[in-house]
Amino acid sequence: MLDLAKTRNIGISAHIDSGKTTLTERILFYTGKIHKIEEVKGKSGVGATMDSMELERERGITIQSAATHVTWADHHVNIIDTPGHVDFTIEVERALSVLDGAILVLCGVAGVQSQSLTVDRQMRRYNVPRLAFINKMDRSGADAYRVHEALRSKLKLNAVMMTLPIGAEDRFEGVIDLLTRRAYYFDGGNGETVREADIPDGYEDKVEEWRAKLCEAVAEHDDALTEKFLEGQELTAEEMIPVIRKATIALKFVPTFCGSAYKNKGVQTMLDGVTRYLPDPTEVTNKAFLREGNSEREVVLETKDDKPLCSLAFKLEDGRYGQLTYLRIYQGKVGKGDTIYNARTGQKAKVGRLVRMHADKMEDIDGAGAGDIVALFGIDCAAGDTFTGETPYSLRSMYVPEPVIFYAVKPKDNAMLANFSKALNRFAKEDPTFKVRRDEESGETIIAGMGELHLDVYIERMRREYKVETVVGEPQVAYRETIQREVPYEYTHKKQTGGSGQYAKIGGVMRPLPDPQPGEHYRFLDKIVGGIIPREFIPSVDNGFQIAKDRGVLIGFPVVDIEMELNDGGFHAVDSSDIAFQVAARAAFKEAMRKADPVVLEPLMKVEVETPEEFQGAVQTTLIRRRGIIVGSDTKVGTNAIEAHVPLSEMFGYSTELRSATQGKAEYSMEFEKYAPVPRNIQEALVDKYKDRPKG
Repeated sequence: MLDLAKTRNIGISAHIDSGKTTLTERILFYTGKIHKIEEVKGKSGVGATMDSMELERERGITIQSAATHVTWADHHVNIIDTPGHVDFTIEVERALSVLDGAILVLCGVAGVQSQSLTVDRQMRRYNVPRLAFINKMDRSGADAYRVHEALRSKLKLNAVMMTLPIGAEDRFEGVIDLLTRRAYYFDGGNGETVREADIPDGYEDKVEEWRAKLCEAVAEHDDALTEKFLEGQELTAEEMIPVIRKATIALKFVPTFCGSAYKNKGVQTMLDGVTRYLPDPTEVTNKAFLREGNSEREVVLETKDDKPLCSLAFKLEDGRYGQLTYLRIYQGKVGKGDTIYNARTGQKAKVGRLVRMHADKMEDIDGAGAGDIVALFGIDCAAGDTFTGETPYSLRSMYVPEPVIFYAVKPKDNAMLANFSKALNRFAKEDPTFKVRRDEESGETIIAGMGELHLDVYIERMRREYKVETVVGEPQVAYRETIQREVPYEYTHKKQTGGSGQYAKIGGVMRPLPDPQPGEHYRFLDKIVGGIIPREFIPSVDNGFQIAKDRGVLIGFPVVDIEMELNDGGFHAVDSSDIAFQVAARAAFKEAMRKADPVVLEPLMKVEVETPEEFQGAVQTTLIRRRGIIVGSDTKVGTNAIEAHVPLSEMFGYSTELRSATQGKAEYSMEFEKYAPVPRNIQEALVDKYKDRPKG
């Protein structure tokens, strides 16, 4: 079994195109996992090791997070390389929810970009300690000191330089370790030979200045070192390393390294930082819920093999040998032949084949213990399921954002229907942000996701992996509806059709949701007293409201951010029933909503465009023309980064317009920001458009 003190479970995440996959490729090479480096868009056409999907190699982007394990300085390191593209954000969530530490990669030129902010937010959500790696120091305009400052000012991280660059841009030669005041150069064809040397001439003052900053930052986290520092005594590397480690694990310190993965420089010093400063599985607090009868209580899991099993299936893949389930073991151990239980379904399963993953290759193992990440074959489950032994633990599932865009899809040929269904079922099981439903009125199959690229990738995968050609409708925006004022409602449902009839009377208030919790969009308040409605019918009213809120009164989209209070009503001893109260609630909801100033909400996207400075005005014009509001711009070395909030409905076809406005020199990324009311004239147009057609 693993020596837990020498185990690290880490992720590599960053803004798209910061060089994460290139960095992972170098890590695999220097740890002896691969013997030849392949580039993300290499001439060989092979593609990076971790981009094992054909589509990833063609597009030069990472779509799925990939898992591997390596050995560095006698430490066992499980690594998950995650996508940078926001459309695949669930892959980042999924990885961070099971990792103990992370490397935040930043581009030495662009620095902190919009996606860096998103990744940082995700790391904070899961309390993941991280170190930063300032990559691409060989690029024109690279400046490690500026990026370090942006980490502190924009991300509010206590980032502290651990290594300084020797030179920059095309004169970037190596790094200086501030702890030891030693220079490191990376020789050989692929930078595999690390050469230690004295600090080069002209760098002594800079090293002393930045080492003093490092000592001051470290001393803040230890009383004995504070005293030494204030007395002007030298702080040694041996004294500082354990303090840096402790502060990093406590999320109070971010050790920052620099280098160029592409030019094979600085990766090994950063790997030393991973083993030195990121936590082992026993140093991270993981909690689960233990079911006792009808109640649950929170318990802290212990990273020990001799405790009851608690593990999370955090990712699924359809491999050559059936479903592959990635498992993070938090407590206990799992071996071939063991019986494990799915906490969500209650089903038991026998562990057949157990493997350790290396991108799309694998090695068979007999067992694995607490703190490890492995994969199983032949287990039927969904992403986010908890697997246990006899003890009924359950782990809270990860945060899943709501989809913002949808397409109507159908196979070109009815003979492909079976494969079409098979593909959609598999994708929905693998990816919680990919939703599939059938529209009852139009009979169409609707797929929904996080953006055009997200859905396009699945349509392309359907064609390649399932040989299904599809007909795809126009992309549609996932609008929402809400109300703007409080209104009372009262409704009586009466029906007499010979024999027993139906009777239900309800009254109360519909209002905008006050003080919503994160992720809360609907609340039901039961204020019934004196038995005016029997207790067994109150859930029926709640149920009726929930069914009604799935289709608003304006354009038939789900209604959000409402509170339904039930405080009055009546019943009939014979004619009242569950159905009667549901029908009354649905009718009351529609009636009240029409009086409560309903509005249509549209998804607003945070769009960041990076453009050469000379096109700044042209780019701003393209955004404003699409109802965009410019919220900020930042100039770095001849490049201008413009941030705007733009309605998703206006962003279709934007890449073509941006290319022609900037001679193909600008690029943009976008992610969901929030829902906001559409302007009145657009709401009227939407209502007219949706009046005469089935709702999506």
